[in-house]
Amino acid sequence: MGGPLRVLHVAVNMNRGGAETLIMNLYRNLNRSNVQFDFLTCKPGDFDDEIIKMGGKIHRIPYISEIGHFKYIQELRKFFSAHSYKIIHSHLDKMSGIVLREAKKGGIPVRISHSHNTKSEGGIAARTYKWLAGNYIIPSATTFFACSNEAAKWLFTKKSINARIIKNGIEYNKFSFSEEIRKQVRNELAIEKNSFVIGHVGRFNYQKNHLFLLDIFAEFLKVQENAILLLMGGGELRTTIENKVHLLRLEKNVRFLGVRSDIERILQGIDLFIFPSLHEGLPVSLIEAQGAGLPCIISDQISREVDLGMKLIEYAPLDDIGFWIEKMKKIASKQTSRKPSYESLVNCGYDIRNTAKEMENFYLSC
Repeated sequence: MGGPLRVLHVAVNMNRGGAETLIMNLYRNLNRSNVQFDFLTCKPGDFDDEIIKMGGKIHRIPYISEIGHFKYIQELRKFFSAHSYKIIHSHLDKMSGIVLREAKKGGIPVRISHSHNTKSEGGIAARTYKWLAGNYIIPSATTFFACSNEAAKWLFTKKSINARIIKNGIEYNKFSFSEEIRKQVRNELAIEKNSFVIGHVGRFNYQKNHLFLLDIFAEFLKVQENAILLLMGGGELRTTIENKVHLLRLEKNVRFLGVRSDIERILQGIDLFIFPSLHEGLPVSLIEAQGAGLPCIISDQISREVDLGMKLIEYAPLDDIGFWIEKMKKIASKQTSRKPSYESLVNCGYDIRNTAKEMENFYLSC
């Protein structure tokens, strides 16, 4: 009593992924004297220090892959018997089913399942387990959130009509194009003035389709010798991707920038954003790229909802590299000035300040 309402967010870790970036954008922009975020995670994350500074608490239990199904459930039960929350907000997609089932048994009255994707990752065994876990979501959750209509349909099936779409908003003023910052970034990265710079932001995993991205880039280099590819992110497939760069002899043209806390700056130095994912919910990185006024060529497997009507998105099929190359050549040949329409971004509901106020009002109304 007497303090802010504390909401428990559940994630594997608070690294710089899409869902985690949204959570932090919300956290920074809501009134923390009214609502505070706490976190139940399984591993350390990039945002942990910032969470602590903003007054959040980080609880940690081992993940299911480390201790197995039954011990994971025991850890959840132990946690919910020791901690009292009014609201739990889970971001584990299908694995939210197990967490919310135990939260329901633990007496947490408001249980939110938030869908950030349109497909499960992993092999057959992992996907089967996740499918089974996902069956607990409908009977265990009281509230359904999703980043897009496709993400809602995937996780909530027939209940998707009851889902509330929470836009993956951004602090768009941070992404406003600046010629000065563009020069700074390109100087810092030792990029020559006439280089055509392609960028990608995403974890090095199967879903993001980096190997296909490298195939595209290798072909594009044959017609655009001054092209540079910047890869931002980290993950389990980094070594595989580095090996392919070596195999294709792209070392001089591909730069691995690692996990970055200054994506809004790096985007200023890029000329084209490429995003060939196999599936997505609604990627924050594509909202950020449009916020920076960047032309984007993206997989046709990504929801049309990501296109904010700023004439910056081009869709391309994953079975036709030639189609990608033609689109890239066209953009490289015209290189128009960067003049994003922030009105479009705000009108489409991607101003994080509005999303944060919406979420704050929801939490306080529970």
